[in-house]
Amino acid sequence: MEKLNTVDAFIVFDLADASESVGAVRSGRKILPGGARDLARSLTYTFATFEMRRGGASAGINAADEDRPDALARFTDEIAPMVASGRFLPEPGTRVPRNALESLAAADPRAVVGEGADHATVAGVMAAATSVMGGLENRTVAIEGFDRTGPALAAAAIDRGARVVAVTAGNRGAIDRGGFPTAALSTQGRIPEGEQTATEALAEPVDVLLAGSRMGAVNHTGAELLNVGTLVPHGPIPVTARALAVLSRAGTTVVPDFISTAGPLFAWWPTGEPTPDAVATDAAARITACMEEIADHPDGLFLAAARRAESFLSTWRDVLPFGRPLAS
Repeated sequence: MEKLNTVDAFIVFDLADASESVGAVRSGRKILPGGARDLARSLTYTFATFEMRRGGASAGINAADEDRPDALARFTDEIAPMVASGRFLPEPGTRVPRNALESLAAADPRAVVGEGADHATVAGVMAAATSVMGGLENRTVAIEGFDRTGPALAAAAIDRGARVVAVTAGNRGAIDRGGFPTAALSTQGRIPEGEQTATEALAEPVDVLLAGSRMGAVNHTGAELLNVGTLVPHGPIPVTARALAVLSRAGTTVVPDFISTAGPLFAWWPTGEPTPDAVATDAAARITACMEEIADHPDGLFLAAARRAESFLSTWRDVLPFGRPLAS
């Protein structure tokens, strides 16, 4: 862990000697390094999955709400040289909107950040879900955490013939067993009014649950209430280790987050045209190919994916990082 000098903040680099590292910046009264390490590890495995010699990282800024604007300004000023060199490339996280990082955009060596990368995220999540399910036509979908990609995820699922029947935002939930129209799910953070709690909405039986509001959003207690065929993360490490065990015993297929959320990699470092459509197409194709490679592994998707990532890490690391990417 590397502490900053001008603000109460830190950065965890999963691979300390990696020439480039990417990760979320979160802020709160007290951000714990343990959670930052978990987030960093997930991105390390994402890069390894797609054979990129880069590392994951994660930053925490300790600040009360009223002090956060000043803390963010100090943070961005201090890390500017890291961004210019590629050593730490920040992404928005909890209580850190993308516009708080705007001053760093000109120095960021990545080809595309912001909405272009979000577009690739949605394409990747849909590709992972489609691969596991063999298509989304007539499938039922729930979305846990209706954040900045929520409307796009809902629209993409509906476009593929699915019915979005349950959504949550914070502790609120809404259910429509016939399927919400796209217009009802068009604003991030806003879901249709209903009398359901998030817990009740997530208990609705569905073919696919898209989860990712925060780390550990699905813990072992919540997992026991789910009736889900496949869980596909749309954000980093939403499933805890104990929840993975519960879901596996229940017959739920859990897609590793370090595959389904990999879309932005192909926007940040495109191999072809850096247009949103071209990047999304490439992301979907690469993620689909990865899913197909591990689809029938007898040990399940998570272990198969983890070993695949570790195989690549072993080609350029003498020692592998300890611990696999799951929420504590």
